[in-house]
Amino acid sequence: MKKILALTLCVAALYIQSHAQNTGIPATTNIPGQKYPQVLPDNRVVFRVKAPDAHKLQIDLGKKYDMVKDSSGFWTVTTEPIVEGFHYYSLIADGVATCDPSSQTFYGMGRMASGIDIPDKDMEYYQAKNVPHGQVRSVNYYSDITKAWRRANVYTPPGYDESPKKRYPVLYLQHGAGEDESGWPSQGKMDFILDNLIAEGKATPMIVVMERGYATDPTKPVSTTGNGPGSMNSNVFPEVLVKEVIPMIDKTFRTLTDRDNRAMAGLSMGGFQTFQTTMTNLDKFAYIGGFSGAGRLQPGADIKQLYDGAWADADAFNKKVKVVYVSIGTKEPERMYTGVKGFHEALEKAGIRHVYYESPGTSHEWQTWRRSLRQYASLIFKK
Repeated sequence: MKKILALTLCVAALYIQSHAQNTGIPATTNIPGQKYPQVLPDNRVVFRVKAPDAHKLQIDLGKKYDMVKDSSGFWTVTTEPIVEGFHYYSLIADGVATCDPSSQTFYGMGRMASGIDIPDKDMEYYQAKNVPHGQVRSVNYYSDITKAWRRANVYTPPGYDESPKKRYPVLYLQHGAGEDESGWPSQGKMDFILDNLIAEGKATPMIVVMERGYATDPTKPVSTTGNGPGSMNSNVFPEVLVKEVIPMIDKTFRTLTDRDNRAMAGLSMGGFQTFQTTMTNLDKFAYIGGFSGAGRLQPGADIKQLYDGAWADADAFNKKVKVVYVSIGTKEPERMYTGVKGFHEALEKAGIRHVYYESPGTSHEWQTWRRSLRQYASLIFKK
C-alpha cells in the first residue's frame, strides 16, 4: 500500500512539474487581452493564430518555424528557447511576411513588424516603477537642408515643468538601421531607464533627443555606392543634427548649451553616426557612446589617422573628451563582435581612455542596448 501511495505521489509530482514547465504567460508586447504569444518558463514561445483559410503559416523569429493547423482553424507552434530581450518577428502567411494580429507593432526591419519581449531576470531597471517620471514629447520642425518636415522625440526629466528656471544637459540618442525615432522610447524603454537611474541618484537629470537617422539633401546627387555600416555616403544626418537639431533643441528647451553638457550615443548604425558626428565636431560634444557600433576601422588601418588625426595626441584628446564608451553583446554576429572589440583594442593601444563593456549572452538586439544605455547614462554629465 505504501509503495502504491509513493508511486501515486511521484506521478502527481511529475505531472505538476510537467504542467508548470508548459504553462506560459502572455508576452508583454501582446495587444491587451490577447493570450498568445505566450512565453514559457524556459523562454520557449508558443504562437497561436486563427487562419482557417490559410494553406501554410510560419513564424519568422530569425529562424522560421512551421505552424500546425487543428480542426478549428487554429495554427500553433512552440519555438526553441529564445534569448532574453526584445525581438522583431513576422507571421508568414502563404509566403507573405506580415504582422501577427495578436502582437503590438514596432517600426523595425525597415517596416512595421511584430515584436516580442522575452523577460530578463534583471529587468527591473527598465520597468515602470513608483518613482517620478519624465515625459517623451514629439517635436516637429522644418529642415532647410532636407526641404521637409521632420520629427524628434524628446525626453524631459522628472521635474522639468516644475522647475522653470533650471537648465539641463542634453544627450542625443540614435537608433539603428531600419528603425526610427520611436525605437528608443518604444523598444528601448529609455524613459523608464532614465527615470529609475535618476530616482536612484545614479544619473544626472538630462534631456534626451531622439531623431530619425536618415536625411537626404535633395540638391545633392544620391550615391549608389557604399553599403557599409550606417550607409552614410548620401546621408546628411550629421549635418542636420549639428546645424538644425541642436539649435532647435536649444531654442525650444531649457538646455545647457556648452560642449561639456552635450553628449551623443547610438546603437549599431547610430553608433557609427555618433562617432562620425562627434569626432568631426569635438567643439560641440564632450561625451561619445557607441552601442554595437563605433568608428570605422579597416583591418590594418592606423586609428591615429582617423578623423583628421583626432586620436594622434592621446593626452590632448583625453583631456578634452570626458567619456568614450564602446559596447557589444557576447552573442552578436562574429563580424560585428570582432569589429567592435578590435576598435576597443585599437583605442586601448593608442592610449585613448574609454569604457568597454560586453553584454553577457545577448546578441544584436535591444537587451544589449538597454544595458549599454543604463551604463552610459550613469557615466555622463558627472562633475
